[in-house]
Order: sequence, then structure tokens, then C-alpha cells
Amino acid sequence: MNGPFDGGRNGDRGGPDEPEDVRGIPRIPGQRTAADDLDPPAADVLRRAVESHARAARAAEPSREREEPEEPDATDEAAGVDSGAGVGSGTDPDAPPDPDPDVSPGTPREPAHPPDPAGERDMTGGRDPYAPPPPRPPAEPVGPPPSHSVLKSLLGAWALAACSPEETTHVENHLTECAPCADEALKLRDAVGLLQADRNLDLPPLLRARVLENCLDRRAARIPVPAWATPYDAETARLDALLRDFGDAEWHAPLQLRWFEKEERTARRATVAGVIGHLMTVDGLVASALGLDDPLGEPAPLSPADRTEAFWRSAHPPPTRTIREPWRDQSHTLIRTVSFAGRGVAELSVSYGEFALPLRDAMIDRAFECWIHGVDIADAVDYPYPPPSGPHLHVMIDLAAQLIPSALAARRRAGLASPAQQLVVPGSPGRSLHLEVEGAGGGNWYIALDSPAAVGTAERAVAQVALDGVEFCQLVAGHISPEEAAAGQDGDREAIRDVLFAAASLSRL
Repeated sequence: MNGPFDGGRNGDRGGPDEPEDVRGIPRIPGQRTAADDLDPPAADVLRRAVESHARAARAAEPSREREEPEEPDATDEAAGVDSGAGVGSGTDPDAPPDPDPDVSPGTPREPAHPPDPAGERDMTGGRDPYAPPPPRPPAEPVGPPPSHSVLKSLLGAWALAACSPEETTHVENHLTECAPCADEALKLRDAVGLLQADRNLDLPPLLRARVLENCLDRRAARIPVPAWATPYDAETARLDALLRDFGDAEWHAPLQLRWFEKEERTARRATVAGVIGHLMTVDGLVASALGLDDPLGEPAPLSPADRTEAFWRSAHPPPTRTIREPWRDQSHTLIRTVSFAGRGVAELSVSYGEFALPLRDAMIDRAFECWIHGVDIADAVDYPYPPPSGPHLHVMIDLAAQLIPSALAARRRAGLASPAQQLVVPGSPGRSLHLEVEGAGGGNWYIALDSPAAVGTAERAVAQVALDGVEFCQLVAGHISPEEAAAGQDGDREAIRDVLFAAASLSRL
């Protein structure tokens, strides 16, 4: 046969140019031509033979459970042998092949002739063309493994499953040989598990302070906020963050404002919006002292209680969420004003009607009240509200400890405390009570018992009281009674009672 199936060679045996000793010997077929080069009839025959073989293989698949599929002979496949599609035959090329009577069912058939490695080009790759592709084998490392330092640098990406297959193979092979890297890999894998754990979406309460501190350490502010005004700045920002997502129902949530008057606890019903209005009107005392606009206008009372009552009476309908904007703008204005005012403004007097405080103490007092009422609001809407940071809580406790001798003297004048026992020259040491405050912001203070002008010292201490920092602040705010406050008491019982009630009398509306 002469043509495409023998690679274009003359297939006749014993041509005129052949030597006598090789004439008649069968030739090795040459490399088969590509299917695209076949004549159209031959290409169609080959295509139908391949499709017929594939259908026959699928039909026989259930009966051959563990047998390998029969490898088709390329020469027979091209010539139509055993496929039911012979060239020039009258059989149907799509019909299944006739069973071999000499072969029992289930026995693999041997090819009629061994396959020709040089000439075999199976278009289907020896598998069912309709079957899904086989899975890819795992990637094998190519080339020598990287150095120890390179593999160690890949441990983080390996823990996050971000390495390529080759890098993963190199890293895992290295982990079986290097114990330090294996320990590091386990720690990184555990850390990845923590990254996917459920977390509270609420920001940490000290995050703002830490971010600002870090920023100021790197680049100091051109106009810094005074240290005595930072507690007010922090507490107004925390309360504003709590109010940001409040709906109408939260703004009208009822709550009780509590404080001490003389020997009894007093309460007043209000709403969240009403409490923000109360804070704004009392902050107006500081604004007036700085020459800023008073939210109540002119003239306005000086007493915090009278100012609050005047605001509530004039607020018709009751305050709503619209109160947040003027309160926040006023607090921002106060911070900017004291920052630009310079050092001398710290001693500016702020009048509260019956008493007055320097501006530095008034700002700490306003920060304290903002925190206490923030707790009231958070309790009303069932939301957690942690205490201030330790340094800010310390300055609040220090201010209260400095005010206790004056409050004790006022109670003594009203006949609500025991008389003084040892009067001394102003500025001299006198009888004292050791106030020990524990926890964040705590410390030791010595409270003068007989005169506000006396100096409290450890040598003249006649009693000691131990309190937690937050409990002491709740006592000063009038939220707990003096009997509930003291965790530890030692010494003069009368002096202890006078100091605890004087601390509670610092509270007000």
C-alpha cells in the first residue's frame, strides 16, 4: 500500500532497486502522519473508529471492575481492525465490535501486534475522551531546597496557607528536620487560629488614649491640651461615642439621678436626653468663666441645681437627640479655648454659687461628673461602661480628697459632724485620717480632721479607711451610702464616720 499510512515510503517488498538479500523482509513502519494531514476519507474513518472504541469501552465498564482498560493498537485502530469499521467494508462503523469466541468474558484482550513506539500517536491519550481529567499529582520540589533563613522567613506564609505548592513542600520537609522552626511553625499556626476567633466589635475604651499618646510621642502637638484638661477631653469623647448610635428609644430611656443631701440619699427622675442637657448647662459655668456664651443665656443662675431645673423647665417638648450636637460643640470649644489660653488660665476662678474652684479643678470636676452620668446612661440602656484610665482616675480621687476637709468643716458648722478636738495653727500638722485607695488610680491621702487649714500627716493619723478607687468615686457621687463604702476601717470610729459622710456630701445634682 502506498500513501499516508506508510509515511510516504514505498511499501512494496522487493522493488527493482532492492538487493536480493533484503528483498521480501517486512519493513518497520515509519512515523505516522498527523491526523490533520490525512486525506478527508481516511480522517473520517479514523475519527469514527475512535468514537466507536470509546462507546464500546463505556459499555463494557460495569463488567470490568478492576481490570485495566484495553490499550488500542494504533495500527489496527487506523486500519479499522477489531473496531467494526474496516476500510472499504460494508459494516456500520458505529456498531459495537463482535465478541471474540476464543476469549472468555472478563479476560483482557491482547493486541494482535505489539504497539509501535515510534509510530503510535493515540489521539485520546489511552483514556475515555469523555471521562473527567485525572487529578494532578502533588507538586515535587524542583531543584535544591532553599537555605534555612529563607525557609524560616516562609513560616508565616505557610501558617496562613499562602505558599506555593513547591514552597509548601520545601517548608514541610524542613520542619521534619529542624526543631526550632517546627516550634515556631506551631506557634504561628496557633496564632492564625486566634485571628479567626469571634471578637467583640466594640473598641477598647483606652484605644483613643493610646493612639493619641503614640501620635504625640512621635510628633508633639503645636498647641497641646493642658494635662489638667485631658480627663475632661477623654470623658466627653467616651460619652459621645456611647451616644453616637442611640435611637429615639434610647434617648428617651428613663433613669434616676442620685446624690446625698445632709444625711439622706436623694433621687430625681430624668431621661438620657435630659442628663445630657444637665451636663451642658453645668458646663456653661466654665464657659462663662472663659468668656464664652452661656447655653442658658443671660442672666442665668450660678447653682448647678438651679441651672438644671431652669433648663428642664424651658425644654418643651422634652429634650431629644438634637441635644447631642450643642453639648458636643460646647465641649470641643472648651478644650480649644483652654488649650490656646496658656498657663495663666489654670487659676481662673469658676463660681458654682455657694463655692468656687480654680479652672484646673473645675475641669477635673466636670470630667468626673461626665463619667458618673455616663455610667447612669449606660445602665439605663444596659451597656457596659468602664471607669476612666488610672492616671485620670487618680486626679479625680485627689481632687475629692482635697475637698473633704472643707466639706467636713461645713457639716460641722451645720451640726452634722462631731466638733473639732485639737485646733492648730494653719499650715501645721493636725489630727488626720489615713485614706488608702486601692486599685487603678489609687494611692494614700491624709485627711485633716479638725480644720481645713491644717496639714494631714502620717504621724498624726488616728484612723485608717481602705476603699477601692471606683467605690470611693461612687461614694463621692452619692451612688452608694457611707455604710456600704468602707471595706476596711481601723482607729477612731467617730473620725471615720465624719470623713465618709463628708465625702458623700460632695455629691450634688
